[in-house]
Amino acid sequence: MTVRLLPCGRRAVLVETGDVLGFQAALTQAPPDGVVELVPAARTLLVRFDPTVTDVDRLGALLRQVSPVDSRATEAREVVIPVVYDGADLADVAADTGLTVAEVVARHSTGSYVSAFCGFAPGFAYLSGSDPVLHVSRRSSPRTRIPPGSVAIAGEYTAVYPSASPGGWRLLGRTDVPVWDVERDPPNLLPPGTRVRFAAVAP
Repeated sequence: MTVRLLPCGRRAVLVETGDVLGFQAALTQAPPDGVVELVPAARTLLVRFDPTVTDVDRLGALLRQVSPVDSRATEAREVVIPVVYDGADLADVAADTGLTVAEVVARHSTGSYVSAFCGFAPGFAYLSGSDPVLHVSRRSSPRTRIPPGSVAIAGEYTAVYPSASPGGWRLLGRTDVPVWDVERDPPNLLPPGTRVRFAAVAP
């Protein structure tokens, strides 16, 4: 697999790769000397290192030899999130995909997801693994306020809104599970690599 390495100052290298989770899993299993943090995104992995232990050239040479591993085969915590599927966009998603509302719920709730990366807001995890049929676009007009706990989809990802915020994702339902809680240690329920399943429950 072709990767592109971009130096980020004296303490980090940005890895562009088509398999971020697989690359991250490989480095987690056998971390190069000096690596102190891995920060995944949609198409990149930021590798932070201690400049007193290694440097961009030495680390870059090691990173070019990394072969991604199957991230699904690694041991990871699984979180089951109960969802009431009564979202404001549920009927529109059904119409756009040619499914019934019940079929949308069934496809979403039987999926196996992985937290690929976090962004947008603290605790907002982009969950990969959505059924391709449910890969729908964002709303043309974002809402000014999405309630916390809203379960939504957009593109290839699904997510749970950790707090009230604007947003344009399609709302499928809601959960009472707090995915971000500053009183919890750690506060983020769904850090990258966490496996997630949704369970349909009655209102």
